[in-house]
Amino acid sequence: MRFHCESLIIPTEASIQIIDVSERVRGVFEHCAVRNGQVTVTSAHTTAFVALNEREPKLQQDMLEFLTEVAPPGRGYRHDLDPVDGRPNAHSHLIGLFMNASETILVSDGKLLLGEWQSVFFIELDGPRETRKLRVQVAGES
Repeated sequence: MRFHCESLIIPTEASIQIIDVSERVRGVFEHCAVRNGQVTVTSAHTTAFVALNEREPKLQQDMLEFLTEVAPPGRGYRHDLDPVDGRPNAHSHLIGLFMNASETILVSDGKLLLGEWQSVFFIELDGPRETRKLRVQVAGES
């Protein structure tokens, strides 16, 4: 059984942003030459998440609007009264209650088993940030 873990740096440019990281995840996977197993993609943050969804621009805009409506910024959240890191980001943590910190993708016959419309997204809820970390772990047999 082979194991490989790699951290990717994801810079973000907006307060809420959806970034397609499919090719970067695929690059880590292909480097490992695993035939059967799994790839787990994990955010190292409490205000940035991972999702599998469709890469369609109008849908992504709908997603951004939906996330903003779930917990709008500036609503007088207690966490924002004295923010630990100087960022009033309670809304980001609250939205995160409905998000996934990680996703696992199965590997069979040397291929990632993503659906036809599935892409891997890093979802920023508290940007912009220069150095967000995404961890990719590949486990399996060659």
